[in-house]
Amino acid sequence: MRLGCWFFILTLWLPWAHASAAQPLRVGMELSYPPFEMTDRQGRPAGVSVRLAEALGRHLGRPVEIENIAFDGLIPALKAGRIDCVISSMTATPERAKSIAFSAPYLKTGLALLIAERSPVTTADDLDVAGRVVAVKQGTTGQQWATSLTQAKVLVLDTEAAAVLEVLQGRADAFVYDSMSVYTHHHRHPTKTRAALRPFREESWAVGLRLGDDELKRQVNEFLEAFRADGGFDRLGDEFLGEQKASFAKQGIPFYF
Repeated sequence: MRLGCWFFILTLWLPWAHASAAQPLRVGMELSYPPFEMTDRQGRPAGVSVRLAEALGRHLGRPVEIENIAFDGLIPALKAGRIDCVISSMTATPERAKSIAFSAPYLKTGLALLIAERSPVTTADDLDVAGRVVAVKQGTTGQQWATSLTQAKVLVLDTEAAAVLEVLQGRADAFVYDSMSVYTHHHRHPTKTRAALRPFREESWAVGLRLGDDELKRQVNEFLEAFRADGGFDRLGDEFLGEQKASFAKQGIPFYF
């Protein structure tokens, strides 16, 4: 074969070989928190965080693999090297920052209350009273916050659904969780719950990374800045959170992205 032909074949093969050699970006998330992390009717990963992970992968030129991991197992999986980053509605807290690194914040939120209809509770200040029962999900900032309660009984539950059920059945006065989820659960159960949506503690979500993985952190921050400037977060909000955005605006509660 002529040298020119070999050169032509090589120029075609090299880009393909380079692309195929790109290491997958393994992204950890718990697919049980719609509309951020969930599965579609075919069981495929879907939601805001999945879209964000896919956009990050395109920015990095790496295929994305979503790893569905229980929320309280995400940080151990990251530290053990099973995943490269966490995009799972994770709040960047000082406690977590002792063991993992965080990107720049990409979403602002906060802790709110889903309250049982017959409970006398109206605000977080009403929770720390003898005889009150507070539900939290294991591994969340709601659980961390609840450690400050000295008189109320705190129920630590494995799933969000279990915590909501305690409120619906009147076994808990309130469920401490983010305002987005509180809004959703109240609208599903308007006669059995009340919602205190204005955050009593503000928080920010960020991408979780391994300590020392400075290059990936730089790339993630670069991506987040470009994605926001291009309107990516606005589009995700309009697609997945339109009803919530409108409701929060009516109540004068700042919205997220």
